[in-house]
Amino acid sequence: MGLVSPNAEAASNNAMPLILLPLLSSAFVPLHSLPGWIQPVAEYQPFTPAIETLRGLLLGTEIGHNGWLAVGWCVGLAVLGYFWSTSKFNHDQK
Repeated sequence: MGLVSPNAEAASNNAMPLILLPLLSSAFVPLHSLPGWIQPVAEYQPFTPAIETLRGLLLGTEIGHNGWLAVGWCVGLAVLGYFWSTSKFNHDQK
């Protein structure tokens, strides 16, 4: 995020949308009690499978496919971040 920001203040504000993601997940409210229009957003974003996996492991309940989804999101975002930052860094060096 710092590589695409013109200054330090902008770098801190670029991550602001990421702060909202846990609020739009199943962290505080179960998915079925969210309004209908926001349920698909909450279901298919990275925090929900991670939260459901942790909740299942801590409570000893079934985690289903959420564990694999959480690992997939982590690996996918790490690969995407690696390639994005590498290309941005190499572009700035030229």
